[in-house]
This record gives sequence, structure tokens and C-alpha cells, in this order.
Amino acid sequence: MKSILVIVALLANFLSFAQSKTTSPTLNNTSFFAELGGPGILFSANIDKRFNKSPLGLGGRIGLGFVTTDDWTYDPILGYTYSDVKSIVTVPIQLNYLFGKPNSVSAFEVGAGVTFTGRKIDVFNYNDSKKTSIYGNASFMYRRMPKDGGFSWRLGFTPIIGNGYIQPSGAVSIGYNF
Repeated sequence: MKSILVIVALLANFLSFAQSKTTSPTLNNTSFFAELGGPGILFSANIDKRFNKSPLGLGGRIGLGFVTTDDWTYDPILGYTYSDVKSIVTVPIQLNYLFGKPNSVSAFEVGAGVTFTGRKIDVFNYNDSKKTSIYGNASFMYRRMPKDGGFSWRLGFTPIIGNGYIQPSGAVSIGYNF
């Protein structure tokens, strides 16, 4: 529970930083997007903010997502194993850098970060039963974002790193730049 409170505090700080640095509504350096796959593992809602006045350069993202897993339990009295589907909260946090031309609607994103999960899961078969876990994540994505804000989308390769393995993954997201 303490880790969830720390994550919420970080999210509040990130959002207040995003608000305090904006000097013009037309800067287009903040994005809100929903993502399928990627660092949120299954689905996540994210906010992405550039740390300067440009829509390109160094920035960060934080999100809140979920993944469903089968929780396998052995009953020694009855002598059989049964499964129960569980939903687990994920919190992807990432630093990223956007490369591109200043007046272009296209950019290439390279990022790295961590994904916190509400309980330890195996990125390959989801059979662990411990309370929390942290996974590494990366992103190599094409990003299309309008110059004056509005609808945007992203598509790319987003591996998850955990338990000594790299799980290849992809992601697609849609959102809004402002």
C-alpha cells in the first residue's frame, strides 16, 4: 500500500510540474494517451510531458494501467489445482527523448523506465504470487503529433525486462496533445 501512495505522490508532483512550466497554450509539449501493450503491459492511460518548451527533446511519462492474470492455486485437501482470474494494477514511469524536425508532425521516441505492478507477476506466464514487482521497460516508437495540438497517435516496439528475460512487446496508443 505504501508503494501505491508513493506512486500517487509522484504522479501529483509530475502533473503539478507539467502545469507550472506551461507558459503558452500552443506549445504542444504535453500529451495524454491511452495505450494498448507497452510499458503498462496490457493497457494504460498516460500523461507525457516535455521538460522544455519544445514538443521535442527530453521528457517523461507516467501512467496507470492494468493486466489480468490467471492465479493458480493448489488445494492439498482436494488434491487439485484451480485458477482464478485476477486484475493487477500497473504503473509505468519512463524518461524519453523525442527526435525530429521542429516543425514536423512526426517524431521518433526512445525511452527507458520502470513498471511497478501491484503484485509480482512473471512477464511470460504470470504465475508468481508475491505482493509487488518492478520491471524495466523501453520504447522505440514513431509518434505523430499535430503542430498546434489535437489528436495524436504512437506505434512501436516496447520490450519489458524482468526476471532475467526480455519480453518483446509492441504498443499502439491514441491521445491528445495540448
